[in-house]
Amino acid sequence: MPTQLTLGIDDAGRGPVIGPMVLAGCLLDEATETELRRLGVRDSKQLTPKRRAFLEKIIREKAEAFEIEVINPVDIDGQGKKGINLNQVEAIMCSKIIDKINKGYKKIKVVIDCPSTNINAWRDYVKMNIGNLSNLDVICEHKADQNHVSVSAASILAKEERERRMSKLKKKFGEEIGSGYPSDPTTTKFLEKNIIKHDKSGLFRKSWKTWQNAAAKTKQKKLEF
Repeated sequence: MPTQLTLGIDDAGRGPVIGPMVLAGCLLDEATETELRRLGVRDSKQLTPKRRAFLEKIIREKAEAFEIEVINPVDIDGQGKKGINLNQVEAIMCSKIIDKINKGYKKIKVVIDCPSTNINAWRDYVKMNIGNLSNLDVICEHKADQNHVSVSAASILAKEERERRMSKLKKKFGEEIGSGYPSDPTTTKFLEKNIIKHDKSGLFRKSWKTWQNAAAKTKQKKLEF
């Protein structure tokens, strides 16, 4: 049994109006952390797609354990209707990952890249949803994906899984969906053009302002016509 195990957790796809949000947890021992650091594992945003894909394969092979949770637009919107915001959704997903991995280990240090400005309150919410805390040391930090190899590894797993999911959506709906982010002109153009056509497809996060503004604009055009 390794002397020190660290479970890093990070997300991909918090902000997009199209496609899922993905969370990944990656459990590493000290020797593997050293090896992955030497290979250049870092925050997925700092890697080229080719390098990221290469490192993902190694992480999957070398990790003590890993888990991936995916939440689709319909479920994100559904949670919002229940009064559960995205930070809380992410906290619940983190706790699920922790519970799935935390089986039979003596001690695990958990490091999560925190999405909330209130780190302490968010950490407490995560801990509240974990089944067994007795062997865990839960740490939440901003920029954890830049400062901890285990979280960097998790960010790579999450990003690659989201990219695979987006590739499937592009095959189904066309390359014109773009990256799915509101800052992407290709995505916003696709949204405005197809908001009615794909209304019931589950493609869009309808609780996002980007979708609501596009819907209002479409409605106004209908009225003007």
